[in-house]
Amino acid sequence: MKPYYQDDSVTLYHGDCLEVMPELGRFDLLLTDPPYGINQDRGVGSGGFSKITKQKRLANKYEGSWDKSICAKEVLAATTLAERSIVWGGNYYSGVLPQMPKWLVWNKCQTMPSFSDAELAWTSLSGVAVKMFTFNGNGFMAKEMNRQHPTQKPLALMSWCIGLAPDAKTILDPFAGSGTTGRAAKDLGRKCVMIEKDERYCEIAANRMKQEVLGI
Repeated sequence: MKPYYQDDSVTLYHGDCLEVMPELGRFDLLLTDPPYGINQDRGVGSGGFSKITKQKRLANKYEGSWDKSICAKEVLAATTLAERSIVWGGNYYSGVLPQMPKWLVWNKCQTMPSFSDAELAWTSLSGVAVKMFTFNGNGFMAKEMNRQHPTQKPLALMSWCIGLAPDAKTILDPFAGSGTTGRAAKDLGRKCVMIEKDERYCEIAANRMKQEVLGI
């Protein structure tokens, strides 16, 4: 099984995670953001006319059809490969994943009333205390403006998640997208294996991995 990209910290595979994961070993942490099944593969508000910028939105800024349904089998299989798991969009998988007490909350500092104020992550981390991370990742006030994926998580958020498992040396992300989990792992000196089905995002992720370590 040949990696799409590999360096000393990160290995990225292009393919279906159900086919790739059986070839992998075990990991200390699963950190992933799978499809939610809410049809956001092309982003929010794609197409049409923006009343704010007075310009036509780019309907094809993002392409794909990967967010049509949840990936129940894939997520369950991934959780069996890791000692601990953090799955963003866990509320969409509440009928699939077992009940666990420790949830994570990303407070998005949302200014658009029609958008979600926060996102939730299911975890199998120890403890019962719900933890919240506050970070503006949306709109004109977003702290990270260079989004290359319609559901791209902030690098700061994924770095925070890894910090909740400080002894986790190996990390798995079977829904890599633009590679934020791998970028965070690399910057923090961890090892990460990522899998991405769409070759366009594999290329984006690989290019992000080639950048110098950011020192987070």
